[in-house]
Amino acid sequence: MAQTGGDTEVRSSSLPIGWHWVTLGAVAKWGSGGTPSRSKEEYYGGDIPWIKTGELNDSIIFDTEEKLSAIGLKNSSAKMFPADSIAIAMYGATIGKLGILGVEASCNQACAVAIPLENLYNMYLFYYLKASKEGLVKRGQGGAQPNISQEIIKSFPIPVPPIDIQKRIASALAEADALIQKRKEAIAKLDGLVESIFYEMFGDYRFNNKSWSVCELKDVITDITAGWSVGGEERKKLPEEKAVLKISAVTSGIFNPSAYKVVKPENYLLKTLVHPMKGDILFSRANTRELVGATCMVDDDYDDLFLPDKLWKLKFLENCNPYYLLSVLQNKWFREKLSSKATGTSGSMLNISKEKFLEMPLYLPPRELQDQYGDICFAIQNQKSLMENQLAKLEENFQSLLHQAFTGQLQFRE
Repeated sequence: MAQTGGDTEVRSSSLPIGWHWVTLGAVAKWGSGGTPSRSKEEYYGGDIPWIKTGELNDSIIFDTEEKLSAIGLKNSSAKMFPADSIAIAMYGATIGKLGILGVEASCNQACAVAIPLENLYNMYLFYYLKASKEGLVKRGQGGAQPNISQEIIKSFPIPVPPIDIQKRIASALAEADALIQKRKEAIAKLDGLVESIFYEMFGDYRFNNKSWSVCELKDVITDITAGWSVGGEERKKLPEEKAVLKISAVTSGIFNPSAYKVVKPENYLLKTLVHPMKGDILFSRANTRELVGATCMVDDDYDDLFLPDKLWKLKFLENCNPYYLLSVLQNKWFREKLSSKATGTSGSMLNISKEKFLEMPLYLPPRELQDQYGDICFAIQNQKSLMENQLAKLEENFQSLLHQAFTGQLQFRE
């Protein structure tokens, strides 16, 4: 089968009887959309759903942020696609992301949309595209930015079993996927709980409506240590090897120790390495407008990992509880204000200078109150860590199921 996540497709001769290899273009009708002129107000505000790639989130789409009018649809390359079609982002920040049309809808030109033919079940296609994301993206490399063109998509191979098997595969994968989504929702609720407790104890950070003492980050942060820029290999690290963290290790707000590149010893032996250790607060000084300034706390000691130059390790005075400081740095208003101070050309990676960062305002409640908040966060974090470990196991099992599903090895319960 196509090796999911790889650039090379290996067509196995051991697929079950009744399965066969075809291209995606042979089992679905593919199309794309367009964007009506923004200068024509009458082209927008109608009742026709119009999907943009930012709305593709590997889930069903019933409604859209913007809607087109009939005249807007007519005077553009946007077109209607039936419910149950599958959309995929061809380029941009969400490249490879998917959406299942829950209603008849149009889309912009960055979406490719598949209308499965009668021998292809739409949810089987959905999960196959999800499993093949990395392979598709690699095929789209080569230009200024990755682009999964319709030509690339249509020529991509897919193993097609009988339709009843497709439905059983999709049902099994949907069941496993639902467990993952429920766990993610539970984790998100804990995040929301932390936010609500912060608001209750310290007020709205935008206004300092509880009149806490005001200072700047430079009055609390005593040292900022940056890592070191080095190239590496995108592969799993052996126990004796060292690896440099990627920026994505912090972008979710939760430390991800598996986001790294393996570095050869000769490339770091003479360097001073900055290792992420338990309790460290890491800060991303460079990224896109939405992700620059991402912050997380390290959950353990990692002597085999080290920071790149785009990640900072922060040291601070004892008058600031680490959980309180972390919550401030992750506060939505704080992030937006900090992001506005980042520099860089449009479309490039933005950068925050130490000077701009340290000038940011910090409201400082009494340490005793911060510690009460820290104790609550610690208890919630322990519960969250358990859930994240469960989530990691569920996702690992799901990847195994995907491999079994598209090689004909998945065993069904009778």
